[in-house]
Amino acid sequence: MKYLSTRGGNERLSFEEVKLFPISDPKCLAPNGGLYIPESIPTLPENWRSDWKTYSFVDLSVAVLSLYISEDEISESELRQLVEKSYKTFRHPDVTPLKKLDDKTFVLELFHGPTFAFKDVALQLLGNLFEFFLLRRNAAKAAGAELEKLTVVGATSGDTGSAAIYGLRGKANVSIFILHPKGRVSPIQEAQMTTVTDANVHNVAVKGTFDDCQDIVKSLFADREFNSTHRLAAVNSINWARILAQTVYYFLAYFQLQSQLQLTAGTNIDDVGIEFVVPTGNFGDILAGYYAKRMGLPASKLVVATNENDILARFWKSGNYEKVDSSSGHDSSSGATAPADGSSDGKQGTATSGVKETLSPAMDILVSSNFERLLWYLAFENTSGSQEEKELEACKLLSSWMSSLKEDGRVKLPVNVVLSARKDFAAEKISDEETLATIQSFFNGAVSYIADPHTAVGLAAARVVAKQRQFSEAVSRALKDDTRFDFDRDVLPQEFRGLLEKEKRVIDVERPDVDLRYSPGNPLSSEVVDLGQLAKQVAPWTVEYLGQLTVVVPH
Repeated sequence: MKYLSTRGGNERLSFEEVKLFPISDPKCLAPNGGLYIPESIPTLPENWRSDWKTYSFVDLSVAVLSLYISEDEISESELRQLVEKSYKTFRHPDVTPLKKLDDKTFVLELFHGPTFAFKDVALQLLGNLFEFFLLRRNAAKAAGAELEKLTVVGATSGDTGSAAIYGLRGKANVSIFILHPKGRVSPIQEAQMTTVTDANVHNVAVKGTFDDCQDIVKSLFADREFNSTHRLAAVNSINWARILAQTVYYFLAYFQLQSQLQLTAGTNIDDVGIEFVVPTGNFGDILAGYYAKRMGLPASKLVVATNENDILARFWKSGNYEKVDSSSGHDSSSGATAPADGSSDGKQGTATSGVKETLSPAMDILVSSNFERLLWYLAFENTSGSQEEKELEACKLLSSWMSSLKEDGRVKLPVNVVLSARKDFAAEKISDEETLATIQSFFNGAVSYIADPHTAVGLAAARVVAKQRQFSEAVSRALKDDTRFDFDRDVLPQEFRGLLEKEKRVIDVERPDVDLRYSPGNPLSSEVVDLGQLAKQVAPWTVEYLGQLTVVVPH
C-alpha cells in the first residue's frame, strides 16, 4: 500500500514514510500542502463477516490495519504486539463497547481510555508506532551515529493535551511539549496534564490566552532552521495513523450490534439500516467511518452533527464550503484564521476569528481539517478516464478548491459533487440551547443518562444518548436546579479523585512571548532533547471531548 497527496505530485510513500513524515514536514502535510491518502481503498476479505464475527478489538485492529500496512513494513506479529500494548491501557475489555439503549438506539462508548477522551483510541497506538519506527531506524545506524528523535509540540485549551501526553509519555526518542493558558483550563484538565511526571513530558503554562499559546506554536513551526534541528512533529487530527486507528471501532460496533439485535427469522443485519451519528469538528472521526463504509462495512448513512460552527452542515445544505455563512452578509475572507498550522484541534473561537465559542469547544472550528480528504474522493468519483487520469484530475480540482477557500474564504462545489456527498452523509447543526435541553432531557429520561456537551450535540441530531465524564461546567449548568444531580457522585471518575493533590511538573511562563528565551536556570536544560532555546520547545493540542459515537438503527 502506497500513499499519495490530495494535491498531486509524483511521490508515493510507504506507511512508515507517511507516519514519520512530520520529520520533514512537522504539520503532517505533503510538501504541496495536501493530505496523504491511500493509493486505493482496500476491500474486505470475502469471508470477513464470518471470520471476524468473534474478533476482539485487538483482533479487528490487526485485521483492518494490515490491509493498509504492508507486512514488509510491520509484520503481523509486530503489529499485534503494538496493538496489544496500545489497548491494554483501556479500562473496558472491549475497548470501545456498544451499549444498547433501546431496540433502535445504541451508543458506542469511546471514553474508556486512560484520559477518558475518544482520542485515546488513536493516540495510544500512534505513540507506540512513533517509538517502533524510531527504535528500528536507530538500531540500523552505525555505532556513534546521531539518533533520530522527534519533538512533538502544540497548544491545548482542554483535554486534548492530556490525550497526547498519555499517548507519548515514556516513549523512547520522543519528547512532547504542551502549552496551555495558565488558569484558563479546568483544574481537572490541567491536573491530567501536569501530574504526568515522565521525563519526556513537558507542560508549559503560558500567562495569556489560548491564542497566545497558538501564536507561540505557529512561530515554532514557521522556523525552518529550528525544525531541522529539533525535528518538530504534530500528532493532530490530520495524521493518517489517527484516522486509520479510528476505523476499527466502526467494525466492532457492527459485530456488537449484530449480537445484540433481536432479529426475526430470515432477517439479515445487512438488511437493517445502520446510521452512525458522530459529533464532528475536524472531520477525522467520521472520516474513519467513511473509510470503513468504502471498504464494505454496511452503513446506510454517516450523520455529521455540528454545533453552531456549522461549516459542514452548511455544505450539505447549500453546496457552499465557506468559513463564514455568505447569507449572513459577512466577508468570509476577513478576520478568519486557521488553527496553528494544524498543530491544534478545535477551540479556534475568538472575537476576530469568525468562530463562535460554544458549550462544545472541541468542535469550535473554522474549517474542518480532514474534509479535504473527502473532497478528493468526491472529485475522483465525478471524473472520467483511466485511474491515473482520474487521480490527476481529482488532485487538480482539489487544489483549485483549496486555493479558493484560502484566498476567498469560500468555494462553491459542483452540483454532482454535492449530490455524491449526500449519498453517504447527512448533517445537522445544534445550538447551545438545544445542547443544554438535550442534556436535561436525557438525564430525566426513563433510563437516566448524563451527556457531555459534545455528545449532546450528537444526541440532539440523532435523538440518542451518551455518557459524560468531563466538561462539568456545561453539564452542571444544565442540571444545576435538579436536586438529584451531584457531579462528584454521578459523573467524576474514580481516577480523577485526588488528582488535584498529586505532584505536578509544569513550567510557568510569565508572558506570551513567542521567543521564550532559554534561561540557564531552566530545569529542562539537561533533557535529552537539546532545549537550548526553550522558546522553541513548547507543546501540542487543544480541547478534546469524551468520545461517544451514536449508532442508530432507523428501521
